[in-house]
Amino acid sequence: MDKIKNEDLFNLEETIAADLIKKYDYPWEVLPHISDYIKELGETLDEEKYYRKGADVWIAKNATIFDTAYIKGPCIIGENAEVRQCAFIRGNAIVGENCVVGNSTELKNVILFNNVQVPHYNYVGDSILGYRAHMGAGSITSNVKSDKTLVVIKGEDKYETGLKKVGAILGDGVEVGCNSVLNPGTIVGRNSNIYPLSPVRGVVKENCIYKSSDEIVDKR
Repeated sequence: MDKIKNEDLFNLEETIAADLIKKYDYPWEVLPHISDYIKELGETLDEEKYYRKGADVWIAKNATIFDTAYIKGPCIIGENAEVRQCAFIRGNAIVGENCVVGNSTELKNVILFNNVQVPHYNYVGDSILGYRAHMGAGSITSNVKSDKTLVVIKGEDKYETGLKKVGAILGDGVEVGCNSVLNPGTIVGRNSNIYPLSPVRGVVKENCIYKSSDEIVDKR
């Protein structure tokens, strides 16, 4: 059986979005609700820890935001996060505590759990990245199929998402190698590694090393 439910992938103690994620069984079900959740949650954030910048953008006072970064709401930037030069946050983004959003990285409709790193030239759209997930330089989430049909998650079973845009779901501790492409609807289980330059699709089980679609090695 595919272990792709939220409870299989994430430690919900490591995200400010826990109450949202708990409402749903599967991670793609969360994606359409990120924007409204940010707007509701933002109004409740501690004003001693967060400041509001423009419409629906809340930034922790101890976060580091480079002058050339662009941040559009709705968005929450957590404590001790770092948003580096020329980062492009297009909205509907939750950036957790101690996260790094690197130079020229683009985010859209995402949840980054605490301690996530997307530090160099990454595109992350319509995706959820679990605690301590890391994307190597140039790796991206592709979130729309080339034929523009609805995304289907393909593992041991097939799961109809009903959505045109689904990027990647990375469980806690996932490592994605440089210049890899995670195709629409990719789910990578906890603590798995993706080799550099990999085109990945479907479900990758937890605690694996993905070398190619024909060579997936159990780490245990």
